[in-house]
Amino acid sequence: MIGEIVKYMVYFILGGFIVAIATYFGSEKQGLLAAFFAMFPFVTAFTLFTVYSAAGLNAVSSYIIGLLILTPVWILYLICILYLLPKYGFWISIGFGVAIYLVIALIIVLRS
Repeated sequence: MIGEIVKYMVYFILGGFIVAIATYFGSEKQGLLAAFFAMFPFVTAFTLFTVYSAAGLNAVSSYIIGLLILTPVWILYLICILYLLPKYGFWISIGFGVAIYLVIALIIVLRS
């Protein structure tokens, strides 16, 4: 039980570290560098490792397929935010982008 708690604490700390780095560079108006850290394959590779450790190769394959299926929806989410940002501001743009992502992603997930 303690081992499970420690494991999830490590996941949480690593995720927070990546968010902190991306936030730092984003707030310094270095958007490309912030995106580089946020999208760095280490995050995905670490997730693949943890899924593999917990459930094996079939689970990793399933996770990768899920990522590939949902990537176009994630790109649409980003495009919505980018388009709406100058017109409606930050919060409305984020809210609408997340709503679009959730609706389309849930349709895809529930149909599979």
